[in-house]
Amino acid sequence: MSAASNGDERSLGQLFASATAEVSALVHDEIALFKAEVRQDAKRAAVGSGAVVAALALALFAVPMGSMAAAYGIHALGITLGWSFLIVCGAYIVLAVLLALIAYGRFKKVKKPERSLNSAKESAAVLQKAKPHPRPLEPADAKPELTGAGQKASPSALPPSGSR
Repeated sequence: MSAASNGDERSLGQLFASATAEVSALVHDEIALFKAEVRQDAKRAAVGSGAVVAALALALFAVPMGSMAAAYGIHALGITLGWSFLIVCGAYIVLAVLLALIAYGRFKKVKKPERSLNSAKESAAVLQKAKPHPRPLEPADAKPELTGAGQKASPSALPPSGSR
């Protein structure tokens, strides 16, 4: 037995099926990697979005009522009403800035899926180098021949009707 015929010989169909399965597995693995990276960044983005929602809810619902109560409370301490409202306004501005900084810090940590992009670029480069073998072009008016179960029998191929 020669070294070439030790059981490693596969037909063209087997090679094609193997290559198709490997390309399919590669695509599935790349999709799984992309999903994992995006899922991780989505969690970070969700925390940042939560901080933004909290800041907006605070500004829309709590600020008017809290501002009035705080301003009148400060006024009761002996500061004029105008300065009382200004102090309360400054406190809410500081709070909003702090929440915006937290949100910015969380959004800054969100990154694009570098590993997936690099892996996809490498796969694309490999697949671009693999060129298919050219096939001869058939004329546009050529009809494929039917064989097997799909083939219609011609009248001459039928047995004569009186031969039973």
